[in-house]
Amino acid sequence: MHLPAGSAANGPYALDIDPERAGWVYASLRILELAPGGSHSFDTGDSEWVVLPLSGGCTVQADGEKLQLTGRESVFGEPSDFGYLPRDAQAQIASGAGGRFALAGAKCERRLPARHGLAPEVPVEARGSGRCARRVRNFAAAGVFECDRLIAVEVITPGGNWSSYPPHKHDEHRPGVESQLEEIYYFEIDGPHGLGYQRVSPSRPGGTDLLAEVRGGDAVLVPDGWHGPSIAQPGHDMYYLNVMAGPGAEREWNICFHPDHQEGYR
Repeated sequence: MHLPAGSAANGPYALDIDPERAGWVYASLRILELAPGGSHSFDTGDSEWVVLPLSGGCTVQADGEKLQLTGRESVFGEPSDFGYLPRDAQAQIASGAGGRFALAGAKCERRLPARHGLAPEVPVEARGSGRCARRVRNFAAAGVFECDRLIAVEVITPGGNWSSYPPHKHDEHRPGVESQLEEIYYFEIDGPHGLGYQRVSPSRPGGTDLLAEVRGGDAVLVPDGWHGPSIAQPGHDMYYLNVMAGPGAEREWNICFHPDHQEGYR
């Protein structure tokens, strides 16, 4: 469930997680690294994709649309603009200055149009308080940006703080209460020697049980279970990208908090 940086590299991708590799059905994540002047073409297949600049900017082309993504210097700055790519399309990503780009994907049925998500329109949520304070960028959250199945958000956790807290889960379909969603965490840590910790604990007998020390470029797969906390080392802010998708007829993020960890949470 823990994929250290480089362990899931594949060709041009520093990280390549697809449903077959993850052992599930819907969610995918690729991290594409392009040298200055570099480009990469791919077939979107049976999945929709969001191209999110992590560092640098790029041009994305698909379905006759050309999307110019301004991007950003790093994930620890401001939200980025992003591009949506439909299933069953030929796509190309090119970058004059080079950079790193997340491709968040979900197997889907509907074919929606290619389009540009604008950075100023990304809702930024202050969640939690005290040592549980963090900032959530809901760029492709349910109800914010239209996708068929994909849900994706970014979280910045200040050094020394906990996020993904209280532990929560979304591994059962209970209408209006809980959504069944596969989830990928992708981490970046501010500073060359920074680290963090990610906990996933079982929600059922034989379920996922993980306590991982995570560093920049690592990923954690969450097919089931209570996930959280995500803990940032003091002095080193933690970034993670959450990619989620599941079988529900409605695209929604309904979660259930762990009953043993809610008391005293602010």
